[in-house]
Amino acid sequence: MFEPEELRVMLGLGEVPAELTPNHNISPGQGIPVVTNGTTRNVEIFKWGLVPGWAKNPSIGYKMINARAETISEKPSFRNAFAKRRCLIPAGGFYEWKQEGNRKQSYLFQLKDKKPFTFAGLWERWQDECGDELLSCTIITTMPNALMAEYHDRMPVILNEKARWRWLENTAVTELREMLKPYPAEEMTSPRKLDPFELLKLAV
Repeated sequence: MFEPEELRVMLGLGEVPAELTPNHNISPGQGIPVVTNGTTRNVEIFKWGLVPGWAKNPSIGYKMINARAETISEKPSFRNAFAKRRCLIPAGGFYEWKQEGNRKQSYLFQLKDKKPFTFAGLWERWQDECGDELLSCTIITTMPNALMAEYHDRMPVILNEKARWRWLENTAVTELREMLKPYPAEEMTSPRKLDPFELLKLAV
Protein backbone atom coordinates (compact mmCIF):
# COMPACT_ATOMS: atom_id res chain seq x y z
CA MET A 1 0.00 0.00 0.00
CA PHE A 2 2.07 2.94 1.32
CA GLU A 3 5.62 3.27 2.57
CA PRO A 4 6.04 4.65 6.13
CA GLU A 5 7.32 8.00 4.86
CA GLU A 6 4.30 8.34 2.56
CA LEU A 7 1.97 7.70 5.48
CA ARG A 8 3.83 10.25 7.61
CA VAL A 9 3.59 13.01 5.01
CA MET A 10 0.06 12.34 3.72
CA LEU A 11 -1.50 12.01 7.18
CA GLY A 12 0.58 14.65 8.93
CA LEU A 13 2.08 12.16 11.39
CA GLY A 14 5.05 12.51 13.72
CA GLU A 15 7.75 9.89 14.13
CA VAL A 16 7.23 6.57 12.37
CA PRO A 17 9.08 3.48 13.68
CA ALA A 18 11.76 2.07 11.41
CA GLU A 19 10.30 -1.44 11.73
CA LEU A 20 6.99 -0.36 10.18
CA THR A 21 6.77 -1.84 6.68
CA PRO A 22 3.83 -2.18 4.26
CA ASN A 23 1.78 -5.28 5.05
CA HIS A 24 -0.98 -6.20 2.63
CA ASN A 25 -2.40 -9.11 4.59
CA ILE A 26 -2.41 -8.31 8.32
CA SER A 27 -3.87 -10.98 10.58
CA PRO A 28 -5.22 -10.72 14.16
CA GLY A 29 -2.41 -10.90 16.66
CA GLN A 30 0.08 -9.11 14.43
CA GLY A 31 1.45 -5.63 15.03
CA ILE A 32 -0.29 -2.69 13.38
CA PRO A 33 0.45 1.06 13.36
CA VAL A 34 -1.34 3.11 16.01
CA VAL A 35 -1.45 6.79 16.98
CA THR A 36 -2.58 7.55 20.53
CA ASN A 37 -1.35 11.13 21.01
CA GLY A 38 -2.82 13.91 18.88
CA THR A 39 -0.07 16.36 19.89
CA THR A 40 3.05 14.42 18.86
CA ARG A 41 1.10 12.21 16.38
CA ASN A 42 3.85 9.61 16.69
CA VAL A 43 3.19 6.11 15.35
CA GLU A 44 3.64 3.05 17.56
CA ILE A 45 3.17 -0.66 16.87
CA PHE A 46 0.43 -2.38 18.90
CA LYS A 47 -0.92 -5.91 18.74
CA TRP A 48 -4.20 -6.15 16.83
CA GLY A 49 -6.76 -7.64 19.23
CA LEU A 50 -7.68 -5.71 22.38
CA VAL A 51 -6.53 -7.21 25.71
CA PRO A 52 -8.21 -5.37 28.63
CA GLY A 53 -6.11 -4.74 31.72
CA TRP A 54 -8.28 -7.11 33.76
CA ALA A 55 -7.89 -10.04 31.35
CA LYS A 56 -6.33 -13.21 32.81
CA ASN A 57 -4.95 -14.36 29.47
CA PRO A 58 -3.88 -12.25 26.46
CA SER A 59 -5.43 -14.79 24.08
CA ILE A 60 -8.74 -12.97 24.63
CA GLY A 61 -7.43 -10.43 22.14
CA TYR A 62 -8.12 -12.75 19.21
CA LYS A 63 -11.82 -12.40 19.99
CA MET A 64 -11.68 -8.60 20.15
CA ILE A 65 -10.15 -7.40 16.91
CA ASN A 66 -13.27 -5.28 16.35
CA ALA A 67 -15.58 -3.28 18.62
CA ARG A 68 -19.16 -2.47 17.63
CA ALA A 69 -19.80 1.29 17.66
CA GLU A 70 -23.31 0.78 19.01
CA THR A 71 -22.15 -0.88 22.25
CA ILE A 72 -18.61 0.33 23.05
CA SER A 73 -19.81 2.57 25.89
CA GLU A 74 -21.63 -0.35 27.51
CA LYS A 75 -19.43 -3.43 27.03
CA PRO A 76 -16.97 -3.94 29.93
CA SER A 77 -14.27 -4.88 27.42
CA PHE A 78 -14.44 -1.52 25.66
CA ARG A 79 -16.12 1.18 27.77
CA ASN A 80 -13.03 2.29 29.70
CA ALA A 81 -10.94 2.44 26.55
CA PHE A 82 -13.69 4.41 24.78
CA ALA A 83 -13.63 6.95 27.61
CA LYS A 84 -9.85 7.23 28.02
CA ARG A 85 -7.83 5.34 25.40
CA ARG A 86 -8.92 6.11 21.84
CA CYS A 87 -6.52 5.75 18.94
CA LEU A 88 -6.12 6.09 15.18
CA ILE A 89 -5.01 3.23 12.96
CA PRO A 90 -3.49 4.38 9.64
CA ALA A 91 -4.23 2.26 6.57
CA GLY A 92 -4.28 2.40 2.79
CA GLY A 93 -7.18 0.02 2.27
CA PHE A 94 -8.96 -2.99 3.75
CA TYR A 95 -10.25 -6.37 2.61
CA GLU A 96 -13.61 -8.00 3.00
CA TRP A 97 -14.56 -11.53 2.00
CA LYS A 98 -17.83 -12.39 0.27
CA GLN A 99 -19.30 -15.86 -0.07
CA GLU A 100 -19.60 -16.65 -3.78
CA GLY A 101 -20.79 -20.16 -4.51
CA ASN A 102 -18.70 -22.64 -2.55
CA ARG A 103 -15.81 -20.28 -1.84
CA LYS A 104 -15.08 -16.88 -0.38
CA GLN A 105 -13.87 -14.09 -2.65
CA SER A 106 -11.67 -11.25 -1.36
CA TYR A 107 -12.33 -7.62 -2.27
CA LEU A 108 -10.11 -4.59 -1.70
CA PHE A 109 -11.74 -1.33 -0.56
CA GLN A 110 -10.01 2.06 -0.82
CA LEU A 111 -10.89 5.73 -0.87
CA LYS A 112 -11.65 7.30 -4.23
CA ASP A 113 -8.54 9.51 -4.10
CA LYS A 114 -6.43 6.40 -3.26
CA LYS A 115 -4.89 8.23 -0.30
CA PRO A 116 -4.24 6.67 3.13
CA PHE A 117 -6.79 7.17 5.89
CA THR A 118 -7.34 6.36 9.56
CA PHE A 119 -9.65 3.90 11.29
CA ALA A 120 -11.16 4.82 14.66
CA GLY A 121 -9.78 2.51 17.31
CA LEU A 122 -9.34 1.83 21.02
CA TRP A 123 -6.21 0.70 22.83
CA GLU A 124 -5.29 -0.96 26.11
CA ARG A 125 -2.27 -1.72 28.30
CA TRP A 126 -1.96 -5.21 29.87
CA GLN A 127 0.74 -6.69 32.12
CA ASP A 128 1.59 -10.29 32.86
CA GLU A 129 2.71 -11.67 36.24
CA CYS A 130 6.30 -10.67 35.52
CA GLY A 131 5.34 -7.08 34.77
CA ASP A 132 5.94 -7.39 31.03
CA GLU A 133 3.66 -5.02 29.14
CA LEU A 134 1.45 -5.64 26.12
CA LEU A 135 -0.09 -2.78 24.15
CA SER A 136 -3.06 -3.81 22.02
CA CYS A 137 -5.83 -2.24 19.98
CA THR A 138 -9.14 -2.86 18.25
CA ILE A 139 -10.84 -1.32 15.21
CA ILE A 140 -14.33 0.10 15.67
CA THR A 141 -16.99 -1.04 13.20
CA THR A 142 -20.39 0.35 12.29
CA MET A 143 -23.26 -0.32 9.90
CA PRO A 144 -22.21 -0.56 6.22
CA ASN A 145 -22.73 2.20 3.69
CA ALA A 146 -24.54 1.47 0.42
CA LEU A 147 -21.32 0.30 -1.24
CA MET A 148 -20.27 -2.04 1.55
CA ALA A 149 -23.72 -3.50 2.21
CA GLU A 150 -23.44 -5.82 -0.78
CA TYR A 151 -20.29 -7.40 0.65
CA HIS A 152 -20.61 -7.29 4.44
CA ASP A 153 -23.04 -6.32 7.19
CA ARG A 154 -20.40 -4.17 8.97
CA MET A 155 -17.64 -1.78 7.97
CA PRO A 156 -14.73 -0.18 9.84
CA VAL A 157 -15.21 3.39 11.02
CA ILE A 158 -13.06 5.65 8.84
CA LEU A 159 -12.37 9.13 10.21
CA ASN A 160 -11.88 12.00 7.78
CA GLU A 161 -9.18 14.64 8.21
CA LYS A 162 -11.44 16.91 10.26
CA ALA A 163 -12.56 14.20 12.68
CA ARG A 164 -9.41 12.14 13.16
CA TRP A 165 -7.57 14.46 15.54
CA ARG A 166 -10.74 15.38 17.43
CA TRP A 167 -11.07 11.65 18.12
CA LEU A 168 -7.89 11.80 20.21
CA GLU A 169 -8.84 14.92 22.14
CA ASN A 170 -10.94 15.32 25.30
CA THR A 171 -14.07 15.42 23.16
CA ALA A 172 -17.66 15.19 24.40
CA VAL A 173 -19.20 11.73 24.15
CA THR A 174 -22.03 13.05 21.98
CA GLU A 175 -19.52 14.33 19.42
CA LEU A 176 -17.52 11.09 19.56
CA ARG A 177 -20.64 9.09 18.82
CA GLU A 178 -21.38 11.32 15.82
CA MET A 179 -18.05 10.26 14.35
CA LEU A 180 -18.94 6.56 14.51
CA LYS A 181 -20.93 6.43 11.30
CA PRO A 182 -20.49 4.82 7.87
CA TYR A 183 -18.01 6.56 5.59
CA PRO A 184 -19.75 8.16 2.57
CA ALA A 185 -20.03 5.56 -0.20
CA GLU A 186 -19.46 8.19 -2.88
CA GLU A 187 -15.99 8.87 -1.44
CA MET A 188 -14.90 5.24 -1.85
CA THR A 189 -13.93 3.31 -4.97
CA SER A 190 -15.82 0.28 -6.19
CA PRO A 191 -14.15 -2.75 -4.59
CA ARG A 192 -11.50 -4.57 -6.58
CA LYS A 193 -11.71 -8.35 -6.76
CA LEU A 194 -8.46 -10.11 -5.91
CA ASP A 195 -7.61 -13.61 -7.03
CA PRO A 196 -5.77 -15.99 -4.63
CA PHE A 197 -2.48 -15.65 -6.52
CA GLU A 198 -2.62 -11.87 -6.30
CA LEU A 199 -3.30 -12.06 -2.55
CA LEU A 200 -0.26 -14.30 -2.20
CA LYS A 201 1.89 -11.78 -4.06
CA LEU A 202 0.58 -8.94 -1.90
CA ALA A 203 1.38 -10.83 1.30
CA VAL A 204 5.01 -11.56 0.36
